[in-house]
Amino acid sequence: MSEAEFKQEAACERIKMLATAVRYVRDSDAAEDIVQDALLRLWQMHPRLNLPIGPIAMVLTRNLAIDYLRRQHPHEPVELLPLTDESIDEAGQERIRHVLAIVSALPTLQQTIIRLRHIEGMEFRDIALLTGSSEAAVRQALSRARREVLKRYNNEERRSKKAHQ
Repeated sequence: MSEAEFKQEAACERIKMLATAVRYVRDSDAAEDIVQDALLRLWQMHPRLNLPIGPIAMVLTRNLAIDYLRRQHPHEPVELLPLTDESIDEAGQERIRHVLAIVSALPTLQQTIIRLRHIEGMEFRDIALLTGSSEAAVRQALSRARREVLKRYNNEERRSKKAHQ
């Protein structure tokens, strides 16, 4: 790819890259730094790149944003996440808090996979890349984590019902 082609393509992709970075880090200054870093890395590879560079630019931006988040705060405690849906009544919110507390007690990998899949909405392929596992291993770990959450939730519900009787 020529220098002129790269500059033109980078200018077109920059806005999408910035939107992607902001979606992850929620800080426009940090997102701008991430995009600049991504563009620098793309520039260093530009002789070997082919048009269009959009897909690789998005993946690179996403990965740099995730790396930034890992450096900033490894995990935000799930139980501190805001419950913003007003359609959920108090009992429903209490059940959500209860499930989040159970998730927080899981092993770190299971917590991470549940958070990435159900809170961040990430795809199995992306989670596998982040965790250095295969998609099958991620699916299996998620399944085990869900079963464990359900088991603990049901056990605590049974204890609670027995206590009220």
